[in-house]
Amino acid sequence: MARFELKLPKMGESVAEATITSWLKEVGDTVELDEAVVEIATDKVDSEVPSEVEGTLVELLFEKDDVVAVGETIAVIETEGEDSSQETTSKETVVEAKESNVAEVEKTIEKATEIKSEPIAKTSNSGKFYSPLVRNIAETEGVSMDELEAIAGTGKDGRVTKDDILGYLENRGATPKVAKPKTQVAVAKPTEKPIAKAAPVSVNGDDEIIEMSRMGKLIAKHMVDSVQTSAHVQSFIEIDVTNIVKWRNKVKDAFFKREGEKLTFTPILMQAVASSIKKHPLINITVDGDNIIKKKNINLGMAAALPDGNLIVPVIKNADQLNLVGMTKQVNDLANRARANQLKPDEIQNGTYTVTNVGSFGSVMGTPIINQPQVAILALGAIRKVPAVIETPEGDFIGIRQKMFVSHSYDHRVVNGALGGMFIKTFKEILESWDINQDF
Repeated sequence: MARFELKLPKMGESVAEATITSWLKEVGDTVELDEAVVEIATDKVDSEVPSEVEGTLVELLFEKDDVVAVGETIAVIETEGEDSSQETTSKETVVEAKESNVAEVEKTIEKATEIKSEPIAKTSNSGKFYSPLVRNIAETEGVSMDELEAIAGTGKDGRVTKDDILGYLENRGATPKVAKPKTQVAVAKPTEKPIAKAAPVSVNGDDEIIEMSRMGKLIAKHMVDSVQTSAHVQSFIEIDVTNIVKWRNKVKDAFFKREGEKLTFTPILMQAVASSIKKHPLINITVDGDNIIKKKNINLGMAAALPDGNLIVPVIKNADQLNLVGMTKQVNDLANRARANQLKPDEIQNGTYTVTNVGSFGSVMGTPIINQPQVAILALGAIRKVPAVIETPEGDFIGIRQKMFVSHSYDHRVVNGALGGMFIKTFKEILESWDINQDF
């Protein structure tokens, strides 16, 4: 019998770790090829890890809620055949890594007496998460939860790392040096901006308390961070899409028969957005300190609603290179898998511009919050039949037209009103010049 090590796969360039949310298989269960073994969550998306082999699950190396690094072995599956040299090498590497970690900790606590303390919880009252290694070091050294809370974490989202707690232990108990008094000069201190505190909330017996989901908390933090980072400004424009509505009604049945895909307005609008970005590339940027990074690829984020009410933003990579058929297939595939929670982490990474369809909920317009680190986001309002003035060589008259409002939110630090306005003006011109007689 051979032992196959199931590892946490790579899930995008910016994803270094994931949290185990649920084991779908238990020790002793039979595992089929490509069958999901465990559910994981990153700060971007929930996903499943499938088995690469057939066999029997014999060992689980992590528990629910543990944080695992990409490439780390999470389970062992027993299969038919001989152990591969790759597996042996991998095991040796894991053992060496563990021995190295133990050696570092032992070196730090050398000559120290063993101190027994209360077990450190995985999460604190403030919501901070502590990895198993950090908790083990804290328990061994008698570091209390209050001390852990006071350590400034350098990891992702301020998480306390092994180096953080080892550095804290090195300086623990050291007497701080007192600087010699200097001649004091009266300097007027700048007025500090008071930190806004949430108003106290009262709860009575008739109220229902609903805990926010993990994704809900992440979205809430992401939105607050965006508002605090970018200077949001909005521009609005009304677009006549009558020709597009007539054209779609005319070709949608033939489109479905030939391509096997439903033709909605979304891919038509997304294609127009990509064309507008090509004409205004300085809308496709990010800000890095005092530098502006101009993105080469046009990767369109498409906000999609999940069954629980949250939103997720799958990304259409290189959207400007897709024709209408290709865009339709991408839009339908990503939207369907988003609703079924089947998106891969890499499919929501590296977006450069985002589009959200507030019209799908009946809204005429909206003022969306920028999806950081992007600098702009477009909100598509509902398409409505409205009376409008129609200009003809014979004179003006009132007619029924199909129109929609578009809202453009952009970061005024780097996108001025001229660029923000010209972008949606170009978008309007592309849609209003639609040829009703063209093929698809």
